[in-house]
Amino acid sequence: MRTAFGQQFDLPAGYLDTASIGIPPVAAADAVSEAVERWRRGEARPPDYDQYVELARGAWAELVGVRVEDVAIGASASQLVGLVAASLPASTRVLTVRNEFTSVTFPFAAQGMPVTEVPPDQLLSHVDGHDLVAVSAVQSADGTVVDLDALRRAGKPVLLDTTQAAGWLPLRLDWADWVVGAGYKWLLAPRGAAWLAVRPDRLAETRPHAANWYAAADSWDGIYGLPLRLADTARRLDLSPVWLAQLGAAHTLPWLAKTDLAKVRDHCVDLANATRKGLGQEPGDSAVIAVDLTPDQAGRASAAGVVSSRRAGRTRLAFHLYNTMEDVELLLGSTR
Repeated sequence: MRTAFGQQFDLPAGYLDTASIGIPPVAAADAVSEAVERWRRGEARPPDYDQYVELARGAWAELVGVRVEDVAIGASASQLVGLVAASLPASTRVLTVRNEFTSVTFPFAAQGMPVTEVPPDQLLSHVDGHDLVAVSAVQSADGTVVDLDALRRAGKPVLLDTTQAAGWLPLRLDWADWVVGAGYKWLLAPRGAAWLAVRPDRLAETRPHAANWYAAADSWDGIYGLPLRLADTARRLDLSPVWLAQLGAAHTLPWLAKTDLAKVRDHCVDLANATRKGLGQEPGDSAVIAVDLTPDQAGRASAAGVVSSRRAGRTRLAFHLYNTMEDVELLLGSTR
């Protein structure tokens, strides 16, 4: 059992794969388990979950630095990016980075929009001639951190995916046109909870293509019959919630939102840089790194208990608040 930032984690040494699946605090996992038992016994009631939806919505707003009334809920990042893509003209020229996670790019390409990929270090020099920059704040494949301040100054419409950033990186993104994020990685929630922040001046053009009862001004008054009566805030874009995922998110996101994320960032980056140093690499600024391990090294690391991912031909390692130098030493010791 590990203790980190006031929570306990039932986590063995060597887990370095938060970029794929985050590990919940014990208390959050217990809360989800108890909810499953209530469901099993026929004690679950749909309105009971509304409080969890709102707790998680408010905490996610804090984590990415936006107003809670500008946040809609969904089940996955791609679903919410797709909502934005379907709202824009098919002629929209989209700029992204090479090897961007496809949940960011496929929704635009599926609408027939021209999508241009450039190396990450050339993103800002290519914004002219494009109508939208769609990019992850932290790249999934190798942890590259986008220069958000420079992107803001570029003055182009922006859609940001925070799935690999929110939870370890301090963020203030109320300037971005659209911000999306899923909860099952760095936010340590069950898969099935995601959020979309829409800047108020872009709300009218962001169409509720999946309009449903939960997006009504009063959800429980919106379950039968016309006329259309959607909320006048970003809640008009809500998708019907995945109850257990939102319940889990309500137990992890408020805690993370009150945690000193500057300390979390420093903790994670320090561990990543200790690993870089041990492998003969230069330091970086991310909690996610990609390293070149031989098949033999990767096999020995796995046999020693190191959990990682293979992404874009390299070994991806991710360091979150529950990781320690024990994880770093296990990896380095097994690959020497």
